[in-house]
Amino acid sequence: MDTGNAYGFVETYLPQHIILIRLAIAAVLGGIIGFERERVRGAAGLRTHILISVGAALFTILTFEIFHTIGTDAQADPIRAVEAVTAGIAFLGAGAIFQARGSVHGITTGAGMWLAGAVGVATALGHYTISAAVAIFAVLVLAALRAFAHHVIRADPRNPEKAPTDL
Repeated sequence: MDTGNAYGFVETYLPQHIILIRLAIAAVLGGIIGFERERVRGAAGLRTHILISVGAALFTILTFEIFHTIGTDAQADPIRAVEAVTAGIAFLGAGAIFQARGSVHGITTGAGMWLAGAVGVATALGHYTISAAVAIFAVLVLAALRAFAHHVIRADPRNPEKAPTDL
């Protein structure tokens, strides 16, 4: 089955301009989450979150392109590929977490990386509104709740000047 054309390009199930738009949206939304992490000097920042989101989107798009290329008669399950993407991102997120002197650091960064991957998968599937809402929600949680946690929950009542600096 030849799926190419006269120029050597592979014909895709989704129009190629839609694929490019989805990848660009994944980059922007991953960048929104990454920008917030970059601002507070998280272990993984802007570039990492963009790459995770775009990578997750690309793997998801390729999975469904392969699924549509081989047809529905085959024993293909595109959900397994999405699970593999999720596991890979979880591995990266776990690498951002470390323990030093009895305290754990990087959990929020790891969670942000995992969420950026989920945003990439959702964007690849065409769920733009959900992806955008989740990216904005993530920034609100990361930024607004950081201030709340620093100043209200973890503030030292004996020393109001001293608030934790790493969240």
